[in-house]
Amino acid sequence: MSKKKRVLLTDESSGKELELPVVAGTEGEPTLDIKALPSTLGYFTYDPGFTATASCTSKITFIDGGKGILRYRGYPIEQLSERSTFLEVAYLLLNGELPSEAQLQKFRGEITYHTMVHEHLNEFISGFQYDAHPMAMMAGVVGSLAAFYHNRMDMESQEHRMVAAQRMIAKMPTIAAACYRHHMGWPTAYPQNSLRYCERFLHMMFSVPSEEYQVSEVSARVLDLLFILHADHEQNASTSTVRLVGSTGANPYACVAAGISALWGPAHGGANEAVLDMFTQIGDISNVPKFIKRAKDKSDPFRLMGFGHRVYKNFDPRATIIRQACYEVLEELGVNDPMMDMALELERIALEDEYFIEKKLYPNVDFYSGIIYRALGIPVSMFTVMFAIARTVGWVAQWLEQSNTPTKIGRPRQVYKGPTERKYEPPHSRR
Repeated sequence: MSKKKRVLLTDESSGKELELPVVAGTEGEPTLDIKALPSTLGYFTYDPGFTATASCTSKITFIDGGKGILRYRGYPIEQLSERSTFLEVAYLLLNGELPSEAQLQKFRGEITYHTMVHEHLNEFISGFQYDAHPMAMMAGVVGSLAAFYHNRMDMESQEHRMVAAQRMIAKMPTIAAACYRHHMGWPTAYPQNSLRYCERFLHMMFSVPSEEYQVSEVSARVLDLLFILHADHEQNASTSTVRLVGSTGANPYACVAAGISALWGPAHGGANEAVLDMFTQIGDISNVPKFIKRAKDKSDPFRLMGFGHRVYKNFDPRATIIRQACYEVLEELGVNDPMMDMALELERIALEDEYFIEKKLYPNVDFYSGIIYRALGIPVSMFTVMFAIARTVGWVAQWLEQSNTPTKIGRPRQVYKGPTERKYEPPHSRR
């Protein structure tokens, strides 16, 4: 039997030594198990942003940022985006294997069964200010689901956990569409269960009682693709938030509501919204070189949005897929979008410019997704909501995985930089 690999750590100040076990996954970098570090040598580790810390083990998603690899349960994102559907990918992420035809049909039926929301939830949504941001409404409404669906909230029950996961995947589009329609002043559109997942969502978004609405097959297909690409992405900020909240034993609705709040940040799920704002600021394709120059000027606050990624260091595989889809959907829908022209010119210059090549600033998935959402008629304020609908699958898959494993409550430490012990003085003695 081969001996497990260990790394010897020596504290030169005390002469003490500690062997740190190496935790090896099926793929990816080897990781040091540092649990014994505080008790043996008296140290904690300092890692702002958790850039070099593995918070858990997982079998769901693998990313190799250097090689531009993204796989769900071992399946390359390129294969899934070309051949699969969002609900099939959802089944894969939740269950670990691609479904048979019978399993997929059953899963579709289970999701479809849960598409309706309690009528009082629609009343709850109507209580929001009409111009409230949809993400603010989403966070509030999803968090409140525990008050409406508490009949299956035994989190020790695997069946109850799966039902909660299915409910969220099914109800998230219904809630998102209701939030949009509240903003528009339109009456609630109930889910049409004869339609497929993305078709049903588009129907709830855009149908009106006064006329018949025919869902565009092109729109439904590209939306399904976007949802696949956004379904999961390892331990990102919102997923880590869901896991951290889940470690307390909180119900899954509260966990996902926390994930939605984390996703709302412009550095995370709000990035595609920021890309569209950038294009609006640039204004015209002729202005692209000027803004490229500004982006390279350290004294200028302007930054190019949609370039670079925390994990991917060469290219984002999702961006490669979505770029082609962007061409196709604009052509098939007959959309002539000046923003696409700006995007292509910006991409061309950036990919040839030594500054961007040296810093490995390549277009990411947010660079193109906003243009597609815009072509589908989805307003900018709903872009992050679209991300949330797709990422719900990853959130609940990660939550289920964690729930099935004995987990300690998350408790990061800190490096304290405040004052040392001080003596309390009464107000009249203070200077």
